[in-house]
Amino acid sequence: MPVYSAGMIARATPAEFLRVADKVLEGKRISPDEGLYLLGHAPVHELAALADTVRDRKMHAAGRADLVTYVISRNINYTNVCITDCDFCSFYRRPLDKDAYTLDTEALRTKAQETLDLGGTEILLQGGHNPKLPLKYYADMLGLFRDMGLHNHAFSPSEIQHLAMFWKMTLPEVLRELKAAGLQSIPGGGAEILNDRVRGIICPKKGGADAWLEPMRQAHKLGIRTSATMMFGHVETFPERIEHLERLRALQDETGGFTAFICWTFQAEGNRMHDVHMAGAHDYLRTQAVARIYLDNFENCQASWVTQGGQVGQVSLRYGCNDMGSLMIEENVVRLAGAAFRMTEFEIRRLVREAGYQPQRRNFYYEQQKEPADLDATLESAATGDKRRVAIAG
Repeated sequence: MPVYSAGMIARATPAEFLRVADKVLEGKRISPDEGLYLLGHAPVHELAALADTVRDRKMHAAGRADLVTYVISRNINYTNVCITDCDFCSFYRRPLDKDAYTLDTEALRTKAQETLDLGGTEILLQGGHNPKLPLKYYADMLGLFRDMGLHNHAFSPSEIQHLAMFWKMTLPEVLRELKAAGLQSIPGGGAEILNDRVRGIICPKKGGADAWLEPMRQAHKLGIRTSATMMFGHVETFPERIEHLERLRALQDETGGFTAFICWTFQAEGNRMHDVHMAGAHDYLRTQAVARIYLDNFENCQASWVTQGGQVGQVSLRYGCNDMGSLMIEENVVRLAGAAFRMTEFEIRRLVREAGYQPQRRNFYYEQQKEPADLDATLESAATGDKRRVAIAG
């Protein structure tokens, strides 16, 4: 049942918005020009209502109308050694830096066991472009987590491109090797803005938009599902944000391999883009709403509260999001760029309920996970006691 109709809008609402809203309500796809109009000119409350209607329609179709989901995972940054020198990154170190590191097997095993002990089901693996690591390192790492019963959500398209170059293999060859070793899905990190001009400024060594899209295309062909992201609020223009969404929508039309979309705002602390004025909550929510409307072939949108805080994350559930992302037991990349918001699982579930939904644990594929009957009571009693079960990234 739709929560919004064009007839509910006041007469003062611009005619162009009403025209685009009618199109969306009829289930029709909007154009890049219409997306650009919504991003730059749509009245924000009406835009939110329209995005919420799209979300509601998709969740009814998926049988999850009353649910907001989340996953318990750990982001393991297996190495911080990187040679791509991205201007926005506060995490990486050059190979000879004194604080450069690569985790060994015992450190990886310890982190995995801690994740299991805290109810985690997934490991999100992200590292730098380390030119010294052999295929065996990656295969052993994936095999370790797989054998411990954890889902391997691992490596960005940029990392996979890097591996293909250094191992002198094709993208399909690399992906087949990683899949055989235990790779199950790929996160959408490293997309930044899928526009060649923007990437040439902030991450020129990663290549243009196709350098991110092609590994995703090849992964989807091999049955490896992935997520998609957008980091915005730096040097890109509004038309370039829409170009990013258009490229994602086109690839999803082609492959159907994306499970979810996540956007977040650039964080400026500790990197070479520290003088860039960071986007705030208004820009985040407006962009999230437009993304929900534009990406009509994506089922899920995650709330990235890590850059804006839990309350904005809660509000984003009425701007098109149906998922609170990951309850991260560990995260380092965004934290080092200045985002330090933290929440317990209890707090995530409370925010979801206050927004009018039922919280639900899930796995990567958005399948509901069985929860203990006394989960909420247990979390409430432990809310001030177990400081490890915290989320520090969306």
